[in-house]
Amino acid sequence: MKLTLNGEIHNLPDDLTITGLIAHLGLPNKKIAVERNLEVVPKSTFGEVKLAEGDKLEIIHFIGGG
Repeated sequence: MKLTLNGEIHNLPDDLTITGLIAHLGLPNKKIAVERNLEVVPKSTFGEVKLAEGDKLEIIHFIGGG
């Protein structure tokens, strides 16, 4: 399926949840925020939210440092 991820179109496997997408991208599952179609997705629902063709996602990964 085609999704827009952080402003770029990506072809991704069908039937992905947000948790599956995070794993597919190799991102750590901590300190991450996801917006789907202009709505923030609660982290507690990442495993339940199924992505669909044409979804627009913004993923932010927080990195600590000093």
